[in-house]
Amino acid sequence: MTEHYFTANPAVGHKPAKFAATLRGKKYVFATDAGVFAKQGVDYGSRLLIETMRIPADARVLDIGCGYGPIGLAAASEARSGTVVMLDINERAVELAQENAKMNGITNVTVKQSNRYEAVRGEKFTHILSNPPIRAGKKVVHGIFVEAIDHLMPGGELWIVIQKKQGAPSALAKLQQIFPIVQEVAKDKGYRIYQAKLN
Repeated sequence: MTEHYFTANPAVGHKPAKFAATLRGKKYVFATDAGVFAKQGVDYGSRLLIETMRIPADARVLDIGCGYGPIGLAAASEARSGTVVMLDINERAVELAQENAKMNGITNVTVKQSNRYEAVRGEKFTHILSNPPIRAGKKVVHGIFVEAIDHLMPGGELWIVIQKKQGAPSALAKLQQIFPIVQEVAKDKGYRIYQAKLN
């Protein structure tokens, strides 16, 4: 079986690299490597989510499936008096996200290795963000949606980016089953940004 970026311990050889990116008007430098998602640059879906998401200054944010960290670190820059927890099953991605937080001088983040929400059991957030691992399959992706309910405060929001051709219609239907309020906040180049909200 081909190894994917959602493998806990990637066996593929290291190919470390760095690149610069401007997100929400702020410049970042990201360390990356083989065996992680979008290793050559911030992918279009993540970028669209970053530019669309609305994160208050005092937010308590969870980035699930954080990769090397662009979404969570951009959220941490918005949540200046808040906190961000970043989770990924991929050990290499977690190490890179920790390095990228330090390299960009972002201190209000915690990065943990975790299979879905395991590392934050009992914790609740105002916002959950995810560019979910589509290649892990619908069961995993929809599981992220369902389990989000247990980790959101009242009025909390789940923000998701997903491509139309990779399951956006079924993702929207699933979110509408679970959440009382679901909106398509943005769409561009086949990508959809969904905001699902609790009362």
